[in-house]
Amino acid sequence: QVQLVESGGGLVQTGGSLRLSCEAFGSIVTIHAMNWWRQAPGKQREKVAGIDSIGRTVYAEAVKGRFTISRDNTRNAVYLQMNSLKLEDTDVYLCHAEGVYSGGIYSRDYWGQGTQVTVSL
Repeated sequence: QVQLVESGGGLVQTGGSLRLSCEAFGSIVTIHAMNWWRQAPGKQREKVAGIDSIGRTVYAEAVKGRFTISRDNTRNAVYLQMNSLKLEDTDVYLCHAEGVYSGGIYSRDYWGQGTQVTVSL
């Protein structure tokens, strides 16, 4: 079993910065990609950013130029540096480990519990 532990959410004013962290614990051989998603109540979950095992990144249009995703494969960790935060960035941010291989035949995905990010005036 694998557990994702997130940290770094909180309350920040518009224009401010936050850094989210997520570390995967458990029986892990490799992780294909690590992603950050966000979701507000009643809204569809949105992929914010992703990074694969060799460092290729993708970003949602809404966060390009403001957010930076990075990864530490030695710690099975992923980070999201969020700068120039806007009111519309307020959401629960969820860490997603995609294609976690723990031995055996199949890989699977895991999700964190989520961390709240609130941006205020």
